[in-house]
Amino acid sequence: MDDLEHAVRINANLEQAGFDTAMVSSLDDVRQAVRGRQPPPDAIILTGGLHESPAQRLLAAAREHAVSTLGLVEPTDDAKRVGRELGLTAWLVKPVDPLEIAGTVRRLIERRKLQQRTGILGESPPIQEVLVKIEQMAPVTSTVLIEGESGTGKELVARAIHHLSPRRGKAFVAVNSAGLPETLLESELFGHEKGAFTGAAERRLGRFELANGGTILLDEVGEMPPATQVKLLRVLEDKSFFRVGGTQPIQVDVRVIAATNQSLKEAVALGRFRDDLFYRLNVLSVYLPPLRERRSDIPLLVRTFIAEFAKQHDRNFKGITPEALQILSEADWPGNVRQLKNLIESMVVLAPEGEIRASDIPPDVRERNMTLPVRIASPSPSREIAGQELEFIFRTLVELKMQIEELRHRIEDRPLERVEVIEVGGGSREHGAPSPSRQLEPGLIDPLEHTPEPNGGKVIYQPGMTMSDVERAAIDAALKETRGNRRKAAETLGIGERTLYRKLKEYAID
Repeated sequence: MDDLEHAVRINANLEQAGFDTAMVSSLDDVRQAVRGRQPPPDAIILTGGLHESPAQRLLAAAREHAVSTLGLVEPTDDAKRVGRELGLTAWLVKPVDPLEIAGTVRRLIERRKLQQRTGILGESPPIQEVLVKIEQMAPVTSTVLIEGESGTGKELVARAIHHLSPRRGKAFVAVNSAGLPETLLESELFGHEKGAFTGAAERRLGRFELANGGTILLDEVGEMPPATQVKLLRVLEDKSFFRVGGTQPIQVDVRVIAATNQSLKEAVALGRFRDDLFYRLNVLSVYLPPLRERRSDIPLLVRTFIAEFAKQHDRNFKGITPEALQILSEADWPGNVRQLKNLIESMVVLAPEGEIRASDIPPDVRERNMTLPVRIASPSPSREIAGQELEFIFRTLVELKMQIEELRHRIEDRPLERVEVIEVGGGSREHGAPSPSRQLEPGLIDPLEHTPEPNGGKVIYQPGMTMSDVERAAIDAALKETRGNRRKAAETLGIGERTLYRKLKEYAID
């Protein structure tokens, strides 16, 4: 510690609060305590000298050994910026009430216990923010949306929220929405009655019933089919659902936590996810940063995993060389913590010298040739604005593309001055016989080509026609009625313009 006056008052107050404390003035002594004491201290308070190089080395050693750090920042400094730059677990601005320091230290120790129980490791500010949110969200019953790339630990966060909540004594049930086809997913979530479908020999309770009174995690919720999204929305709004094949509503009291590795806002903009469901899920939100955005946590994770797997496989393992640790800390880790953990296990088992060296690391990691996934935006205010702007730009580009396609058709198609309307299937008018004619503006596509003639706004069914033929005939008739205007044709058909555009592509309608 530096600043002796502050140190003495803080030490006396912490002792009165029941903490076991040690006051030292040499940063070397503190660093030695971090590295050599078993177990290491729960927290270190630095009362001054934060910008000096010895303090920097001490903070690095504390992060590597999972020791919380509290720094007292000068009032002339930007406390938040200094705290983040130095990698402090927490910081307070001088002058500080000793009682406030005691309360902060107590929260840091409780958070350390939370990390030990949940396995959410890390001293970086992003992970500390996640832990704070877990503590805030756990006592309430609101739905939670957890966003983050695959392998960042979304299920760990969901379990932590459950285990800290009043529902901890009830079930925690996890369901992967992407792992089952639509019919099986509904049965998995809501259960089914006997005879509801082939193979349903008896009644089966769904995951929502099994989680009654507890918490259900819907992993990869962005992959949920539209029909299941509707049923999930009903559960969130009415706390009830029907089993597959059932007629009686089932009432449940379940806290829903959803997790996704994609941007649900983008999925809503693309029409793949219901906006009303998104708003119901996104009451509380947590963003888990990828490992490449919190590299300072990698040494702690590496040492923790080495110790875990050395014990699990009963190996007398020495550890890791500084060169190897540097390579792992600089890698991008597209698979995030899961990928790092699996690699450490393989190296602990296969390293010939009982120590991880640079040569033991796979070439793609050493050469940083791992492919990175698309990044999910953090839900910070600035990124929230950027996300809205990107969504607006995306929609604008889609509309422009559709207008350009329509313009291209107008330019490329042969201008039609007159079109003879020939009755199809009626037999009362021969090809080439005199018939009423219809004038089309030059450049408009001919909507009657290969189209059954509509009769009174209806499509005439011909024997042998399939549903696709009928759908195509209806689209052609609507285009004829609206003189090739796709927007009006979509309104006439009662579908979205994007759906019409997709159908035109599907049926190769020019």
